[in-house]
Amino acid sequence: MMEEGNKVGGDATMATLKAFNHCVLHLGRLARENGASRFIADGLQAFGQLVPFASAWWGEMSTPGPDVPPQSWMHGSINLPESFATEWHPVAANDQFSHATLNRPGEVLRDEGFNDPCEAVNDFARRYDLYHLMSITYELPESGLMFFVCLYRGQDEQAFGECEAELFSAFCDHLFQLWRFQVQDMIRFDSENGASDFGVARLDGSLLYVGARLCAAIQRELPGWSGSTLPAEVIAQLPKAPCVFRLGRCALTLSPNAGHIILSLEAPSGGDGLAPRERTAAMLFAAGHSYKEIARMLALSPATVRTYLRNCYVQLGVKSKVELGSVLRSPGGLTESMRRD
Repeated sequence: MMEEGNKVGGDATMATLKAFNHCVLHLGRLARENGASRFIADGLQAFGQLVPFASAWWGEMSTPGPDVPPQSWMHGSINLPESFATEWHPVAANDQFSHATLNRPGEVLRDEGFNDPCEAVNDFARRYDLYHLMSITYELPESGLMFFVCLYRGQDEQAFGECEAELFSAFCDHLFQLWRFQVQDMIRFDSENGASDFGVARLDGSLLYVGARLCAAIQRELPGWSGSTLPAEVIAQLPKAPCVFRLGRCALTLSPNAGHIILSLEAPSGGDGLAPRERTAAMLFAAGHSYKEIARMLALSPATVRTYLRNCYVQLGVKSKVELGSVLRSPGGLTESMRRD
């Protein structure tokens, strides 16, 4: 009987491993075929065949400070309303589970029950039957934010088990890495210097990735903005991409990329010593645009663009497009470049 029990247990383990392997392979295909727009949602739907859940929430979040609650700047969800993050923000400062998972990156945390010390948090959880929770966060240093994934089950369902938590951890490791690769490929940034001044959005303005510096700049110019979807003033400019436009005291470069728009914060940057037109041309060139494209965008001749870029290379002391982008995105980069020379 014991041998038979061991065989049954071994068969179950093998079946789980095969199902997980199939799920991860499917995730890789999604990353290659679907691009960033639906990747996380479709990946989690596939994982739901292995570890069922009633709803899910994911995105990028700033960590809380002494007087600053956590803030979701980019999010997506399954079986939750678009207003979910907006409704959560008023109780975010008191949400103990959220604070715990943000303070323990790389760990899977589980909880159950409407038992937060703050009754407003419990009321929010009851509204969407978020009785069983399982969450993991990751540090996203190039963004300056945290990446999180949270799964939920209702009160009438079973709690997430230890084995499910281990599967969730392993799956999210793959999900997070593939998502980062997608973002890096789209933005083409130097990961050593980060991409906190970049964003990736759909044409409807919903964000797929956003950096902390870009968030801060938009919120500074438009104080009512709270993330996840670009403000109307920016969305109105998306059909004009590629273009550069001013948003208060800063400028945003918009570049089309496979059905998405790449946003980059132009100033302040390591190229503050450049003339405004030179800096704009350099930012567009570092983002991957050709001389002819930049000339068309800025109403210049290709020869003028070539002259601007030659001046930028000399003044910044750089020798490649990668170095140019790194210096432009690095505060004080001009000073550092001159010091190297």
